[in-house]
Amino acid sequence: MWMRVLFNLPLIVVVGVILVSIMWGENSYIKRLGYQSRIHQLESEIKRYNDSSSLYMHRVIEINADPEAIEKVAREQYGMKHENEDVFVTDIK
Repeated sequence: MWMRVLFNLPLIVVVGVILVSIMWGENSYIKRLGYQSRIHQLESEIKRYNDSSSLYMHRVIEINADPEAIEKVAREQYGMKHENEDVFVTDIK
């Protein structure tokens, strides 16, 4: 009986060390899953910022090429108007 336990002791120790290294420590599996999740969040954020950047670059090129585009942006985004104009703002959704 004691011989079986003695022969299985190294196996128990090896399995214990493997379990401890998986659950705790610098390179644990749990931390790795957290890091993977954070990487996916940051990659989606980078994609969103790149899309936003390309949109704004396209708008800058459009504004530089067309003087009417400047007036359109000034009217829509900044509420500017000519001196002899009346502007009625409606909020229809």
